[in-house]
Amino acid sequence: MLPTQPAKPVVKVVLVEDKQEVRESWTTLINSMPGLSCVQSCVSGEIALRVIPALKPDVVLMDIFLPRMSGIDCAAELKALMPKTPILMLTAVEDHELVFMALRAGADGYLLKHTKPDDLQAAISDVLAGGAPMTSEIARCVVQSFRAAKPRPNLDVQLSAREEEVLMLLSKGYANKEIAGHLGISAQTVGSHIKHIYEKMHVRSRAAAVARYMGSKP
Repeated sequence: MLPTQPAKPVVKVVLVEDKQEVRESWTTLINSMPGLSCVQSCVSGEIALRVIPALKPDVVLMDIFLPRMSGIDCAAELKALMPKTPILMLTAVEDHELVFMALRAGADGYLLKHTKPDDLQAAISDVLAGGAPMTSEIARCVVQSFRAAKPRPNLDVQLSAREEEVLMLLSKGYANKEIAGHLGISAQTVGSHIKHIYEKMHVRSRAAAVARYMGSKP
């Protein structure tokens, strides 16, 4: 009689996503995949920081746009607590600035939310093997950014990840309400972030902040 092979350990996944419909859909999807189990889903970065370290998951799937604490800030804090746990960022937005911000925060991969199930499973296997998976659209975005050879603005100030997100969207011409909708926060909170950006950058206007961010004089 041949010896039985030991069962392959189930990969424990934690999902951080604030939108209920998306959260439930991804949880069901993950649990339907052989060898994967979504052991916890968190609705915010604050909750994620409280519960994830004790769960000791094999991989974390992190939405980039979360209310209050951004997914990028949460990823940075989780990496400080759990440096060996891979974090895959999830977003619907193809933007190289967000990609670089997430990677600087310690993210190990970057996937679009419309990623196919097979590609998601492959990405999880890849990141657990030490890879840095990205969907093709995101990888193309990164390549195009390097080809452009445009240096990242050196602000000489310490902005939080959320403040960088707000400033990036300001530079693209978004109004406060549009930024609020994009980030899933209130317009009042956007205004508060902009005020802090002005204080840190020592400027008094949106135009001056954007000009400095883009590396030109106001």
